[in-house]
Amino acid sequence: MKFKLQYKQLRFFLLFKTQILILLLVSLYYPFQLIASSDSVYLNDGKPLNYQTSLRSLEKKDLTLREAVNLVLQHNPELAAFAKEMNALEGATQQAGLFRNPELSVNVENAGNINKLSGDINSPEAVAQEVVQQVTTIRISQLFELGGKRAARTAAALLNEELASKDYETKRIEIVARVANAYTDVLAGQERLRLAEATMQLAENVVNAVVKRVQAGKVPPIEETRAKVGFSTTQIEREQAQRDLVAARKRLALLWGDHSPQFNQALGNLESLVPLPSIEKLEERVLENPAALRALKNIEQRKALLEVEQTRRIPNLIVNAGVVHHAQLGGNTAVAGLAIPLPLFDRNQGNLKEAHQRVNKAIDEKAATELRLKTELAQAYEPLSAVWNEINILRDEILPGARSAFEVTKKGYELGRFGFLELLDSQRILFQNQILYVRALANYQRLVNEIERVIAAPIDELSATASIPHSGNNEEY
Repeated sequence: MKFKLQYKQLRFFLLFKTQILILLLVSLYYPFQLIASSDSVYLNDGKPLNYQTSLRSLEKKDLTLREAVNLVLQHNPELAAFAKEMNALEGATQQAGLFRNPELSVNVENAGNINKLSGDINSPEAVAQEVVQQVTTIRISQLFELGGKRAARTAAALLNEELASKDYETKRIEIVARVANAYTDVLAGQERLRLAEATMQLAENVVNAVVKRVQAGKVPPIEETRAKVGFSTTQIEREQAQRDLVAARKRLALLWGDHSPQFNQALGNLESLVPLPSIEKLEERVLENPAALRALKNIEQRKALLEVEQTRRIPNLIVNAGVVHHAQLGGNTAVAGLAIPLPLFDRNQGNLKEAHQRVNKAIDEKAATELRLKTELAQAYEPLSAVWNEINILRDEILPGARSAFEVTKKGYELGRFGFLELLDSQRILFQNQILYVRALANYQRLVNEIERVIAAPIDELSATASIPHSGNNEEY
């Protein structure tokens, strides 16, 4: 059977296919344009050009904490993933605010019976032919969302974007604290290496002093052997400190994706300390942490989702209009219709109950988040007070005494007033207390980093900066 299309119908289908072809060509063109533009900013190894430039700028250059933080914030993949999520949610918000597309439907009944009536149109044959004639119905339907559904859906999507922004800020602060801790490890490693080299130099001086006394016949040769064994021990300690520093440098560089550190040394002063604000003042700042703000924003977002579910109780309206074409009679008839669901059984009861419970859950999560942050603050604040006292005692009492005792013992050994064991013991006590001092300073900085992560702000914004004075010795504290 042959199907003959009328001229208007043929023109409609040709126009429709032409538009589809244009859309396909456009959709194929723009992705290739995006791929071409994105490839121009990457090297063969897949790293961005500015990433390689940043790493080359660190070669044989001293590194500051600010530079380290900037490198990590620019090139850390975890943070980049959160940024991509924020961009994705912008698209979700855009989609939530769009109107529903209209629908076009074409219905053909008794296809092919399009011959014109001839002869007596009132004859039984003509009447039978008219009953089975081809009828073409073209309709356009449009769904209208009632009850403010689109506005509620858009508001919820915007709040979801804000939640993603808070997640990004939380991760950013966490990464900054991680960088600060790794940077503190590098600074502490540099100080331990410096102390180990200074101690090795002291041990070498002791060996020289013992050799002179052995050669003068004032002490037995066994003391020279003991002195050389002590010197070898300091060499081992220096090598261990050097290995620890290499590992700390690599851990820091890995945060921005560099497997081989390019910087020369980390700049900073472990002795730069900040007086502690009161715990009450810090607890007030805890509520400004992005995690606490996110928990508060989460309640708003859950309430917005509850409003979305409430709007869904109101049924939508579907309006359609079109034309019916009778092939044999050659006439057109306009048709229109309305459709609306009757909310007899499904009134969105289950989704409303779920949304109410989600709001209550968000309120509980907010309280739990604030409690967790205050607990973390207390867990860092109490040890910080103890470390502060430890630093003061080591700096003001123990280290000056140990240094003075070593100098006196060394001078007295050269004069024959003290034995070799007293000299080794005073040297060991001095080195151990110097290491304890460096560890206490590093622990203090780590605890400060933890508190700053919890309050999401530098402590020196709440108190004036104080610096522990140096001893004036370039080799010792």
